[in-house]
Amino acid sequence: DMSHPQMPKVIEDAKIAILTCPFEPPKPKTKHKVDIDTVEKYEKLHETEQKYFADMIKQCKDSGANLIICQWGFDDEANHLLYKNELPAIRWVGGVEIELIAMATGGRIVPRFVELSEDKLGKAGKVKEVSFGTTKDNMIVIEDCANSKAVTILVRGGNRMILEETKRSLHDALCVARNLVKDNSIVYGGGSAEIACSLAVEAASDKVKGVEQYAMRAFAEALDAIPLALAENSGLAPIESLTAVKAQQVQEGNQRLGIDCKDEGTNDMKKQNVFETLIGKKQQMML
Repeated sequence: DMSHPQMPKVIEDAKIAILTCPFEPPKPKTKHKVDIDTVEKYEKLHETEQKYFADMIKQCKDSGANLIICQWGFDDEANHLLYKNELPAIRWVGGVEIELIAMATGGRIVPRFVELSEDKLGKAGKVKEVSFGTTKDNMIVIEDCANSKAVTILVRGGNRMILEETKRSLHDALCVARNLVKDNSIVYGGGSAEIACSLAVEAASDKVKGVEQYAMRAFAEALDAIPLALAENSGLAPIESLTAVKAQQVQEGNQRLGIDCKDEGTNDMKKQNVFETLIGKKQQMML
């Protein structure tokens, strides 16, 4: 979320400075100790620290940025000065997320303030902070990015089991979409393809002599396991359903006939809009 609670929650036409350098004064790389024994010394130290923060914020403002995304945290003083200078900021963004944001917005990751310039800023149509329910969970949403058509799917559920099941379902759906992009050929589902293949293999086995025909018939019977399982899981009588659909396929010569799992009154999978990708079905058969 935003580093300061009073910073704006929505930034339109965002110009994003993506930083991996912390908003803090430079520190010596050796062990050190500073003794302050007078008020003047403390004020001088505080003034020097303020100057560092002011220079950092000025460099960000001069680049044209209206939003800071930083991999590290901010000092309280820096956070206050960012708010005072009307420069919204997001802190503690992970390294992987920083890279993805840079790719999506077309920005460059800047390791030092002196290297920050307008051409290294990322651009987005809108950046907003979204709250969820009563749990006080906040999330930053970056929309209309310059170089990305990617989307983020946010999954929320009552427990971990529901979340994992939803993630698996989404993964399966995305794999189906990927298979259709690779090869847009389809076969009809509901066990219709397995029944048609079983009938074809069984018919071909009659033309084969010797013991090989028994292996082919065993394979044809194994293909029937899919429509049998579909019928059983749908609460239908598995054997009766399978034999009825098989007989119907033979009589009508319609290879789109499968198990009516949804009880819609028709076994034609084309009318029920039930189909699978051909590439997925090939992979199943080859296992």
